Amino acid sequence: MLRVLEGLPEGFLAADARTLHRVLPGPALIHLRGRREPPLFVSLLLHGNEPVGLEAVQRLLAAGRELPRALTLFVGNVEAARAGVRRLPGQPDYNRVWPGSELPPAPEHAMMAEVVARMRERGVFASVDLHNNTGLNPHYACVNRLEPAFLHLAVLFSRTVVWFLRPRGVQSAAFAPLCPSVTLECGRVGEARGAAHACAFLEACLRMDHLPAHPVPGHDIDLFHTVAVVRVAEGVPLGLGRGGPGLRLAPDLDRLNFRELPPGTVLGWVEGCGARCLEVHDEAGRDVARRYFEVTDGALRTRVPLMPSMLTLDTEVVRQDCLCYLMERVPAAAAGGAVAAAG
Repeated sequence: MLRVLEGLPEGFLAADARTLHRVLPGPALIHLRGRREPPLFVSLLLHGNEPVGLEAVQRLLAAGRELPRALTLFVGNVEAARAGVRRLPGQPDYNRVWPGSELPPAPEHAMMAEVVARMRERGVFASVDLHNNTGLNPHYACVNRLEPAFLHLAVLFSRTVVWFLRPRGVQSAAFAPLCPSVTLECGRVGEARGAAHACAFLEACLRMDHLPAHPVPGHDIDLFHTVAVVRVAEGVPLGLGRGGPGLRLAPDLDRLNFRELPPGTVLGWVEGCGARCLEVHDEAGRDVARRYFEVTDGALRTRVPLMPSMLTLDTEVVRQDCLCYLMERVPAAAAGGAVAAAG
């Protein structure tokens, strides 16, 4: 399934996500030379409806200049990109099948394991996984390890950084044993500043000699920890706006992302299923729905103070992935020495 190329295929820089299949029929690992080794690794289009990675890389390479550092691209779900969807029916999520995945075995697991093995042999300076959001979110970086090099890489993109351990099988976690790695959330599809921001970040990474080993200053970072994932229960009808069976999401729900919500905040309305409409699991896989949510007077409300991320009004994305993640702020003292206390 995996194509390995030593150079960009003809037409790559002119293609968009929906036409890339004419250039690359499927997933590909593309090695590009630079003045310095080892390469920066960049994954893009792990979700077919998130083109920011392709757009950023095309901006980066458009001038045709010699790269200051070697660059390896992994181009992911080309078939889903052709259709403009996250993944096709019958496909697994391409950002849940990397080593460490908890999904049932599929051919894509072997492909991602091959990518990791090839890059382990080649060496990697740092790893960057590029994504769009479907809801209103700031640009932010995600890491799987609280180590100075990982956080320095993250704050190069944004002072807002999310540390997470679940879901398993994501690209950044698979590369974490090899090098500092980040996932970058670059705003909604179609916003030009997302691709421009990601491109500027990649340019900075290619010019770096090394990543610092000292702690990130506390005044340079807002660090959060993902503590639970929220999904809509299987079989529960889902829609937008008040009125109708199942769960009806508030039409401005995504405006609550990265806001510290007080108890009693209304997220939507429920009819016929009560609080069972949501499944909420913490990092240990425990059901914690009752800790965070309740239904009173037909409204789905928060029970405790919490901060969501990745709330979206795209019901298809909610079904394929989740409604949101819940986060807690991480003080410098709890960051294991990776963050220095603000002086």
